[in-house]
Amino acid sequence: MGEKLDKVDKLDELDIKILVELQEDARKSLREMAEKLGVAEATVYNRINKMRKAGIIQKFIPVIDYSRLGYDLIAVIGITAEGGHLIEIEEHLAEEPNVTAVYDVTGEFDVITVAKFKDRQSLNAFVKRIASLEHVKKTYTMLVLNVVKETHAIDLEKLLGD
Repeated sequence: MGEKLDKVDKLDELDIKILVELQEDARKSLREMAEKLGVAEATVYNRINKMRKAGIIQKFIPVIDYSRLGYDLIAVIGITAEGGHLIEIEEHLAEEPNVTAVYDVTGEFDVITVAKFKDRQSLNAFVKRIASLEHVKKTYTMLVLNVVKETHAIDLEKLLGD
């Protein structure tokens, strides 16, 4: 298995192949997956439940194209915070409805946040609100010009070498 997959305990090649099938289409029936993978339907069912209980599979959700809903203004915002208040700022950001990601990072910023907006006014209000938080020292906002790739999935098939 690939470098990243070796760190996951008790997952075998079949588990990974099931994950690949779910990434492709989580609405695919257990029967379809079982036939494609050459195993019993109950095996697929049991493996999926095992991965859900282990927290590997957290949810089955649709992938939504937010730009088609009008949210095509994407901002990546670097935030510098006062040391002892970093977690509370991150928790606040995580509650914001436009925020799609909050990362605690190393480097010039303490936090990187990704958020999507319908218009500049919404973005402007968001940035000003975040910048005015008591323990935020600095924000740095970058606008995304073009989305080349946007996914929360990694290509497990390539990591397996199939």
